[in-house]
Amino acid sequence: MTIVKICGITNPDDARCAVDAGADLLGFIFYPKSPRAVTPAAAREIVAVVRRSAHPRASRVRCVGVFVNESPADMLRVLDDAGLDYAQLSGDESPADLAALAGRAYKAVRSWHDAWEAFIGPGLNQDLPALLLDANHATLYGGSGQRADESLAAYLARRCRLLLAGGLTPDNVAEVVRTIRPWGVDVASGVEASPGKKDPAKVRAFVSAAKAALGTE
Repeated sequence: MTIVKICGITNPDDARCAVDAGADLLGFIFYPKSPRAVTPAAAREIVAVVRRSAHPRASRVRCVGVFVNESPADMLRVLDDAGLDYAQLSGDESPADLAALAGRAYKAVRSWHDAWEAFIGPGLNQDLPALLLDANHATLYGGSGQRADESLAAYLARRCRLLLAGGLTPDNVAEVVRTIRPWGVDVASGVEASPGKKDPAKVRAFVSAAKAALGTE
């Protein structure tokens, strides 16, 4: 079944909604220029709410910090301070930066020109994708609402555990899953009522459509 990441979580209510809807991964953005940015202290409080939840799925949800051009040491510090499980490297990080996080991270790429082969790890951690593919926007590191390169997505999905982001919505995610067959899908702006605030109905519709797209395959 397709993995679903709800990214850009900024408050406890949105986190609870995503868990209740069936999300597998929650994303917390630590890039200050993002309208969905949170501080490590705010993320720690939201993660604590998830961990204390009596919801039967809460213990299985993994929390991901999204970073742009931070040092491995700083990323590890934030992961530990905020109680996060993994890091998503969404900037111009190197393969050495990824390796320094010792199996607790994966890299986002955006085009055929990115050195994506160098970022595909051994794949030992089944909780994580090998790569995330996002839209190739000129100035933004994600959250643009634009679609990723579908030819690259299909190519990567055949070769590794791909987490696909970029312009996904409740209306198009099922067709994307059926066509590309990624390991997982990632959404932020596509399920929002406004930047940084999720629309519960859209969150539920997105997770349901993504999970049901391949039926019982």
